[in-house]
Amino acid sequence: MKVTVTSIPVQDQEKALQFYTEKLGFLKKVDVPLSEHSRWLTVVSKEDQGGVEILLEPSPNHFEPAKIYQKALFEAGIPFTQFHSDNVQQDYERLVGLGVEFSVKPTEMGTVKIAVFNDTCGNNIQIVEML
Repeated sequence: MKVTVTSIPVQDQEKALQFYTEKLGFLKKVDVPLSEHSRWLTVVSKEDQGGVEILLEPSPNHFEPAKIYQKALFEAGIPFTQFHSDNVQQDYERLVGLGVEFSVKPTEMGTVKIAVFNDTCGNNIQIVEML
């Protein structure tokens, strides 16, 4: 088995698509309407277009536990997921220049350097560089 798709809950798929493509630099891979209010919408890394797809999954308005979990993680400052970075400082500076808000500036923690940003769709996302 291998991972081909992973999900990130987002409060607004269109806003998420803009953020993940225009700010983070991902590429839209699949965009298929599922209903009036949702679509199968994935993005991939420019550097690994055949790699793992990120499903920008609508936060379920009808499932309160998921909403509570996402909100609790965000308010506690806990990242929903993390992305690898070859250079956290460089990515941090580029993203700040694009208006991305960070709750944790580049910080060395043992064998890694991390930073955490707000994806504007209900999640903290951590970027990690192996030192």
